[in-house]
Amino acid sequence: MTDTKIKKKGKSLPPKLIIGLGKFVWTTLWHIMMSRLAPRNQSGEYIRPDSQFRNVVSSAEGNIYQPAAGRYKLYVGLGCPWAHRTLVVRALKGLEDVISVTTVEPSAESGGWVFTSEDEGCQTLAELYQLAQPGYTGRSTVPVLWDKQTKTIVNNESAEIIVILNSEFNEFATNPILNLYPTELKEKIDWWNQKIYTSVNNGVYRCGFAQTQEAYNKVCDELFATLDEIDTALNTSRYLCGNNVTLADVRLFTTLFRFDIVYYGLFKCNRHRIQDYPNLGAYLRDLYQLPSVAGTCDLESVKQDYYGNLFPLNPGGIVPSGPDMAFMLKPHQRETIGVR
Repeated sequence: MTDTKIKKKGKSLPPKLIIGLGKFVWTTLWHIMMSRLAPRNQSGEYIRPDSQFRNVVSSAEGNIYQPAAGRYKLYVGLGCPWAHRTLVVRALKGLEDVISVTTVEPSAESGGWVFTSEDEGCQTLAELYQLAQPGYTGRSTVPVLWDKQTKTIVNNESAEIIVILNSEFNEFATNPILNLYPTELKEKIDWWNQKIYTSVNNGVYRCGFAQTQEAYNKVCDELFATLDEIDTALNTSRYLCGNNVTLADVRLFTTLFRFDIVYYGLFKCNRHRIQDYPNLGAYLRDLYQLPSVAGTCDLESVKQDYYGNLFPLNPGGIVPSGPDMAFMLKPHQRETIGVR
């Protein structure tokens, strides 16, 4: 067959048909992959499954999991905002020598977290979950608070783990006076936590994982309405609940740190950058510059985890080179806000 005939044959399939076929195949595969990655409701909105290990560390009589130095370990992924919360509280409280940390890495091939070297006889986090509870069929997520003594998972809900770290290891902590969840502020902290979780922490995922335009529009409006509300509140208050950092700030911080880096573009949360808000940008820098907090922030892991491993959202796997994080060290000038 001559080159001329080959070229003519190659042109015989109309471009419109090729595009339509490609779009059909990709859209079908995308919905299949997204259904595994992000369960949805009938309107196409992402629904996050609940965590299933909900025990606590406490000195209460009869509790299996008693506070002790060296007994517990955190399994975290450095790119994960939920796991990042636990690292921030561990650092602020000074628990680095009390609770060890093992990092896991996401595997795009296996679709789960894997160990860089064998841990507890396991190669993957899913195997660790099976070790803790044989026959477990739920998601194998980070963070995990692990009990080395009983070889089991104490808790895998980040919101509860950070409460445990704040209050149950004070006798071993180097900063025991710091209380991120004081009794007199619990009601206000809980109010912010609920609002922020629904609209911001999980809101960015509800935007990124939305599978219909209607679902995306709804949650995007909710996300930015809440960010506007937070920005207004921070005009007269250094932190969410006054002049001192609380768990509400910790829970918001790990999402804000990732916002301009990945959520703004990859998750389609691109109405505004955090650094462009009158107060949120400086507030983010304020939290980042607290003692030991910057050391918990791993920009490259964040980019690799999202851009490199969320194949349905970034099929090419290309990881952007920026941004330059030097701006995070600029003066935030929030020291006197709210101070009478």
